[in-house]
Amino acid sequence: MGTDAGLGVRRALVIDDERPLAQLVGSYLSKGGFEVHLAHDGSGGLDLARTVDPDVVVLDLGLPGIDGIEVCRQLRMFSDCYVVMLTARTDEIDMLIGLSVGADDYMTKPFSPRELVARIAVMLRRPRRSTSVGSPAERLRFGDLELDLDGREVFLGDQPVALTRTEFDVLAALAHRPRVVFSRRALIDTVWGQGWVGDEHLVDVHVLHVRQKLGDTALDQKYVRTVRGVGYRMGMGQ
Repeated sequence: MGTDAGLGVRRALVIDDERPLAQLVGSYLSKGGFEVHLAHDGSGGLDLARTVDPDVVVLDLGLPGIDGIEVCRQLRMFSDCYVVMLTARTDEIDMLIGLSVGADDYMTKPFSPRELVARIAVMLRRPRRSTSVGSPAERLRFGDLELDLDGREVFLGDQPVALTRTEFDVLAALAHRPRVVFSRRALIDTVWGQGWVGDEHLVDVHVLHVRQKLGDTALDQKYVRTVRGVGYRMGMGQ
């Protein structure tokens, strides 16, 4: 991997109470060009996140004290860094809860540190500003919904909608090509990048959260519509 030219050193924070695993992940990230910081409990991880302002956080779900869910919830109050949740449990509910509080991706232990770093590399190639999906001043409207692509802001009527970075990217991809039906794979290639490897149902969870925040329901799909057997497309707000 390595640091993108002109962007300076990328900072990674690993929060995991399994010290050998945290050190192993940290060593792979360090070889990938990251400035790495380690924490072994939730409170210390949050303090470090406020201090070092990481670009990405690798966060264990099963932390002692403040668990990973609460750490992620608090982290989202002051940071828009990417978050990869690690879980030793295979229950789908763990993944859903982790993503619901703002995680961008998840991996189940045991996992390959090399694959983790590769996923993070793909994540960090996504621009913070959506210049790839529209001109700097472009705003897209769908009924009461408005997207400011350059400012990465979403409004429903005159009320701002708080989306995570990944949720915004999913919505912006659909909105920029509103007549196109995106399969899960097409959305992954557009948002996560063509090098991303993992569970494609991750897309469904992020779409669900976008819908909930926009007030969409299964019956009333005004903004994000399901095309059965194919994927998702933008709704016109009606």
